[in-house]
Amino acid sequence: MPVTRVSPKHQITIPKEAFEKLNLEVGDFLEVNVTEEGLLLIPKKLVSKDQAWFWTKEWQEKEKEADEAISRGELSGPFADADELIRHLRKH
Repeated sequence: MPVTRVSPKHQITIPKEAFEKLNLEVGDFLEVNVTEEGLLLIPKKLVSKDQAWFWTKEWQEKEKEADEAISRGELSGPFADADELIRHLRKH
């Protein structure tokens, strides 16, 4: 198992093997949790505030539902124009 050292500025170097296995990139963020065993580092991707709605639990549940419906072939359209779409929606 690789070993790393804490620098005078409290920094550590992630061993190359772990860095590559986790598909980390320079500049990535890591959440740091203290556990009974030591430190747990969890890779995190930051999302801009104007995109945060997409990652809410509710939105992701609906995305999953839509993906499942698409995989079952439950699709409508394409429609020639907006009027055709509106007629379709009114039927359902």
